[in-house]
Amino acid sequence: MIATIVNCITVIIGSIIGLLFHRKIKGSYKEAVFTAIGCFSLVIGMKLALGFEHVLIIVLSLVIGGILGYLLDIEGALLKFGTFLKNRFSKKEEDHSFAQGFLNASILFCVGAMAIIGALNAGIDKNYDLLLTKSVMDGFVAIFLTAAMGIGVMFSIISLLIYQGGLTLLAAQIAPFLNDTILTELSSVGGILIVMIGINMLDLKKLKTGNFIPALVLVLVLTILQPQLAPFFARFGF
Repeated sequence: MIATIVNCITVIIGSIIGLLFHRKIKGSYKEAVFTAIGCFSLVIGMKLALGFEHVLIIVLSLVIGGILGYLLDIEGALLKFGTFLKNRFSKKEEDHSFAQGFLNASILFCVGAMAIIGALNAGIDKNYDLLLTKSVMDGFVAIFLTAAMGIGVMFSIISLLIYQGGLTLLAAQIAPFLNDTILTELSSVGGILIVMIGINMLDLKKLKTGNFIPALVLVLVLTILQPQLAPFFARFGF
């Protein structure tokens, strides 16, 4: 857990630095920051998304996961939790800005192979190198994301502790079920969620990214079952 705690500390430090800019940045400059972070999210997300091996698994995970997310209104629940945090800790911040900062930062910091592989390395081999590298990267991202979206970004450490910390604690039990293909497909779906964040920040279209979080679970299940599903996939040329 020590590497995850360090990760949380770097996010807090980055958020504090970013908050100083957030309070001083005028509207026109804030638009520039949003544009920069939005483009950055698109580039990083696309890099991750294009690494998939089984396109049908990715499509099914996103479609079915998105439908489930909309039925359960996962984004609404996450935004309500963000609003609850705002009311408890930062009443001066706007509801939407705080909650979106919390949601976007949680996705950015938690999805991707670095969080998963780093947590497994930390939990099994006590090797913290990957998570410490991720911590530095997350700290810098937190600066600019907080400058754009406010202090809600800092509270993404709750998601980090639960997700990344949980993976570290359960590493020995989880590791046997994971392989390179699973990590690749999971990173691909995570990359698509990051692309969605970029689209939102660039104001190209308002996407409820949080509703697609179930896709991260479905891609794991479908990839594990891929050998059994192969005859079905073959009918569609995949």
